[in-house]
Amino acid sequence: MESFDLGRGTVRLADDGSVAQVLHPDGRSVLLDDGVVHDSLHAWGKGFVITDRGAHRFDAPAFTRWRSSGIDLMYRFGDLELRVGRRFGEQWTETYELRNTGADPVEIGSLAVSTPYRDVYTSSRESLTGAVHAHVWTGGADAWVWAVPMDGSGPGLGLQLKEGELWAYSVESREPGTSSNIRGHIYLHVTDHARAPHAMGGQPTKVLYPDQSYRWTWQLAWYDDLPAFHADRAPLIDAPRLAAEVGETLQLTGIAPSELTGGTPGVQHVEATDGTRTARIAVLFHEPLRTVAERRARFILDRQRRPELDGSRKYAFVPYDDDSGLTVLSSAWRDWSDARERVGMALLLQEVRERGWGDRAELDEALTGYEQFVRDHLLDDQGTIQDDSIHQNAVRLYNFPWFARFLLGQGDRAGATRILDRYYELGGDHFLAFDLGPLLSELGLHDHLVRHAKTFISYGDELPPHEVNYEQSMVAPLLELLVSAYRVAPDEIDGAELTRRLPWLTAFAADQPDVRLRHVPIRHWDGYWFGRLRLWGDVFPHYWSALSAVVYAAWPRELVTPEQAAWLDRAEDAILRANLVSFAADGSATCAFVYPSCVNGQPAHVADPLANDQDWALVYALRRLAQPGE
Repeated sequence: MESFDLGRGTVRLADDGSVAQVLHPDGRSVLLDDGVVHDSLHAWGKGFVITDRGAHRFDAPAFTRWRSSGIDLMYRFGDLELRVGRRFGEQWTETYELRNTGADPVEIGSLAVSTPYRDVYTSSRESLTGAVHAHVWTGGADAWVWAVPMDGSGPGLGLQLKEGELWAYSVESREPGTSSNIRGHIYLHVTDHARAPHAMGGQPTKVLYPDQSYRWTWQLAWYDDLPAFHADRAPLIDAPRLAAEVGETLQLTGIAPSELTGGTPGVQHVEATDGTRTARIAVLFHEPLRTVAERRARFILDRQRRPELDGSRKYAFVPYDDDSGLTVLSSAWRDWSDARERVGMALLLQEVRERGWGDRAELDEALTGYEQFVRDHLLDDQGTIQDDSIHQNAVRLYNFPWFARFLLGQGDRAGATRILDRYYELGGDHFLAFDLGPLLSELGLHDHLVRHAKTFISYGDELPPHEVNYEQSMVAPLLELLVSAYRVAPDEIDGAELTRRLPWLTAFAADQPDVRLRHVPIRHWDGYWFGRLRLWGDVFPHYWSALSAVVYAAWPRELVTPEQAAWLDRAEDAILRANLVSFAADGSATCAFVYPSCVNGQPAHVADPLANDQDWALVYALRRLAQPGE
């Protein structure tokens, strides 16, 4: 193994010339180590190609030449030859050149290189001190990757494309055995047309004629923060805002500044070229929130209940398969049950009713029926919330604030309080449920609130594992809790404790010029747990990204500069509007858009056909963007 300096860090090359590890200036590993998911077969720089004449993986080079500043490699497979050059110093530059050495044209349908970033959740402390978030953008000539320590500290490792185009990324090694705690191996693609021609606005094909080659180069370096990385780039196209209401105008920047006005709702891909290279961004024009919310409410009332059942269970809200037109029976798969996150549909109906939208009598009837279902099947006299109407002896603490919020919306303040008291009797001081801080504040339960906040301040960076070892939907509820406690007891909760933890949350997202990605935190398991396709892999946007928006909106402005406050405002708006992409014009919805072009070789970049738990995104959007009476 050979080591080369990369600015303040180090790159280690294996004997076969692949990149074995990158060491951050603080000592953490930037890439996966050999272990549960990683091995040398997935090392940085190895990959595969799919052509009209066969498919090949490249691993052991046919030729290797070590140099004082790096290494040159050559791989041969079929009639193709791939030359790779790696050079190190203040910057790390990699050039790949694929050449057709045969007598006939070869169509390249997929061409990918492994970049196995250490994006893993072993524990909160190990994640914060020893792992990175890998934020990927494959928008053609403007492609980049930002690998930032999970605690949000600098420097981060920025990869920017200098030559050629990258149009997709895929994910490998996602299995039930690795579950939700390992993001998998990220492959960067010149194209993935052979497997997912539709992905990310469309995948090109590359035809190499005899002795013709295709070349791409990327460069990596350390940057103090994301703005410093972007200051070193010159994108062909970008936009300050990526989402707007139909009829509004978005400003485009880059080599040809212009305006784009939305005539029809939906995602639009916009391209720019300098004559030799092309780049692409993705924007969203959405319908007015009232239109989106009323259509969605109508769909829920018509299709996401079970009128065939007797008693109050017919009022419960359940998942719906957009392909078959059937509601879904959960059996033992509790993420499809008639409770848990599905209470978000009831909360949405409450938000619609509160604004005077929809049919008031119909909404009242539906919500009264649902309240009876909750009292008959989920809520006991002690305030315990059962997991669903079938599993009556299972308790999941996440459920408690959700149903307390629902009862509060129905006017039952005492019932909501009883549920939260029970939450703490069952150990809630050591758990980060959602919407807890604002709810405790609203109910005046300040003793619970401040005690809970102090408990988690005492944990430092050793947060108790939840359903995932470490995730954005632990950090956002933590900060939501701390902000609420700081508001009611500023003498007991030090603002510095909030400030120290805010970068933990912001590090989960970057600012890629795709409405699904910008400021939207990484989640990479919900397609499997909540969807019908059972696909692992990055979900963008996932509705719990709205938890970050809630924190940004509530953040005490006295704890940030005016520039930071403006950033929080932009990020909040971007997240809430991005999630509107999950709701279709007919009121149907998707619980998970799995973003990569493929996951484990399965074509993706697809909206799961299950309408399940995504309505929380619309609940939060209404609370922030459409206040009652507006």
